[in-house]
Amino acid sequence: MTKKLAQYFQLEEHKTTLQTEIIAGITTFVAMAYILIVNPIILEESGMNFGAVFTATAISAILATFFMGIWAKLPIALAPGMGLNAFFTYYVVLHLGYTWQFALTAILIEGIIFMLLSLFDVRESIINKMPATLKNAISGGIGFFICCIGLKNAHIIVADTSNLVTLGDLSEPTALLACIGLMITGIFLVRKVPAALLLGIITTTIIGFFLGVTTLPDSFISPPPSIAPVFFQFDFTNILSTDMLFVVFTFLMVDIFDTAGALIAFATRADLLDENGNFPHAKKALLCDAIGTTVGACLGTSTVTTFGESAAGMAAGGRTGLTALTTAICFVFALFLSPIILMVPSAATAPALILVGLFMAVPLKDIPFDDYSEGIPAFLTVTMMPFASSIADGIGFGVISYCLLKLTGGAEKRKDLNAMIIIVALLFLFKYLFL
Repeated sequence: MTKKLAQYFQLEEHKTTLQTEIIAGITTFVAMAYILIVNPIILEESGMNFGAVFTATAISAILATFFMGIWAKLPIALAPGMGLNAFFTYYVVLHLGYTWQFALTAILIEGIIFMLLSLFDVRESIINKMPATLKNAISGGIGFFICCIGLKNAHIIVADTSNLVTLGDLSEPTALLACIGLMITGIFLVRKVPAALLLGIITTTIIGFFLGVTTLPDSFISPPPSIAPVFFQFDFTNILSTDMLFVVFTFLMVDIFDTAGALIAFATRADLLDENGNFPHAKKALLCDAIGTTVGACLGTSTVTTFGESAAGMAAGGRTGLTALTTAICFVFALFLSPIILMVPSAATAPALILVGLFMAVPLKDIPFDDYSEGIPAFLTVTMMPFASSIADGIGFGVISYCLLKLTGGAEKRKDLNAMIIIVALLFLFKYLFL
């Protein structure tokens, strides 16, 4: 069995081992397990049943991640995405006043369009035609974005009315635990301890008991709630309305470039690009993402997308689909062992996310910042992702500035442009000016 797995996932060719892949998959799961509780909390505000959404979140993550591992053979996990679930609840339902069934219908339509775009290589072309500089900048930008999530979850950085963010109270238990965990994980990495990130999470969770941050659950096993209240709950009565078109378009724009950005970053980080800088596995990965979104809508959850926390598993050595398969199996156990999974505090996973930011930032060293037609778009890409809290907007600023600077930089600079990058820039301009 072990030999067959090694052959199927080509572990030797990817210079990895069965143990490394399994540890990487567990690391990815632990880093993203928060979605099992956060997604139901957000969607519950739209009127959806918390327990049913919990089950839908887990099952959609299992199916999408399983296919990503088995078919695309990539170390990438998928689950309902943050940001998109907020747009679902706070804009479509609470602001526009539509039902959550209307929002699920929009996601179903988005998923079907995604599959068509993926089948006809439109999304793959976007990824492969992205300039090398922007690919490296996207990786670094996502790294800073993930780092910010970790700092926020740890209460090390908090909101500030005068300066957007500021340093939190480091004596507060959550922040203190995260700082301790950061140093412990850093020591593990310096000393090249295997599974450093996962061991850091486990060690920090244990220390959390002494600081009152980690608490034992009342039970360790719990059957998953019924999915019936949200399963196949669609509303097609407003399918041709202007609002439906706008909502579907917004979901499309955000998810296309969130996913493209994440895949570019992961392919760059895991050395999966070919000699021409293209990502040969992009089509399968994008189809897995599109299928995940469509199936997720049927199950009763918001858009399923590539998860940035997959970088934690890659940082732990994950290079093949066996990592994703392991993560999917962890989600299966999570359906029944949710009290144990949810016992891990955000302060324990935050150090892993912060350090993943470092790993993702490595490609920035290959950017020619002294060439301003390359350096300025790269800089805007990197900075806008964390400041706008959006991977898609970081890509938008980078692509638009790249096209403008190349167009006005003379004949030599204009040679760097291609039709796809110009089309993407125009789409973003349309979004920012008219939506």
